[in-house]
Amino acid sequence: MKKVVVVVDTQADFMNPDGALAVAGADALAAPMAAWLKALAPADTAAVLFTFDTHDVDTYPGSAEAEQFPIHCVRDTPGWRNLLDPARVDPAIPSYRLEKGVFAMWEEPDLRAEPIAGGDSVDRDAFFAELRAAGVEEAVVIGVAADYCVRWAIDGLVARGFHVTVPAALTRGIARPIEQVVAEDFAGQPVALG
Repeated sequence: MKKVVVVVDTQADFMNPDGALAVAGADALAAPMAAWLKALAPADTAAVLFTFDTHDVDTYPGSAEAEQFPIHCVRDTPGWRNLLDPARVDPAIPSYRLEKGVFAMWEEPDLRAEPIAGGDSVDRDAFFAELRAAGVEEAVVIGVAADYCVRWAIDGLVARGFHVTVPAALTRGIARPIEQVVAEDFAGQPVALG
């Protein structure tokens, strides 16, 4: 059975210790994440989607996120770049990127998954609906932060009928580790630690 992999916000501002919104311990994840992505097999993986937290200096101060966190992941800045090279993923596995401006990758309308190798983008909701229609029932989520964007990614995947696995060694949280997030927010739901 094939799975979809969602790689959440593995950007310099979160992953590097000197990032604008550094997540403690996230810098230690880059090498294991890269090795894990390289090991994905086309026979088992339907697609990989990299999400990008994306903000603008002009609009961020008025956002709900600005009430909790300093500005970060400003488009086209060093802090916005992904620390993981999508080219590490086997080229036989379709890889995509999705830019989002809020915690939940599901909240904003009209977001599109863009093929990393080029080609036409696809509506975010259609992207996941097509995977489900093709029989993909499993999703694996890695990234940061476990108690914010990773948590909301899991929530939306469950709502769309996926069984979700989160490798605990490939995520970090700001205030809560993924183990606590899964226990407190997803008890009784099809979410497991891997």
